[in-house]
Amino acid sequence: MHVRFAEPRDADEIERIRVRGWQAAYRHVFPPEKLDAIPLDSSRWRDRLLSPEPGFEVLLATEADQVVAFASLYAYEDEPKTALVGAFYVDPPHWQRGIGGDLLRQAEDRLSERYSAAVLWVLEANHRARQFYERAGWSADGATESNERLGVTALELRYRERLSSSRSRG
Repeated sequence: MHVRFAEPRDADEIERIRVRGWQAAYRHVFPPEKLDAIPLDSSRWRDRLLSPEPGFEVLLATEADQVVAFASLYAYEDEPKTALVGAFYVDPPHWQRGIGGDLLRQAEDRLSERYSAAVLWVLEANHRARQFYERAGWSADGATESNERLGVTALELRYRERLSSSRSRG
């Protein structure tokens, strides 16, 4: 696996992985027919990559030059010195292969250069993702938010991880 920064030309692959991730991970949360009808719209990613906000970047995990996972990273507006992992997806055919863990560690290392903590939001009903983040040392910090998506109101939990500029990976 190789990790690199995303470029505007990667927008289609980022969006494809995001939609496939939703369709595979959330079938028990959202109506399958609505998940299957999610359109691919890479313009949002392309626009963000062409004119990034300060602190925004997307890390891509690739295998044999194929994008297999991505993480979008931002400055967290609500807290100084805190980053937000805005999106984190591994293409479903590549689940359970260690790619997500490797990408998350590299994202944490990258963020630790500028931030002391990171947060992300995860659906309460997404037990697979919650277990993944908890195994990586993240924990729910008590903050919640309800959002309506695809006609379903879903509760999201905020997870937090303390970052250190001298992170040791063993």
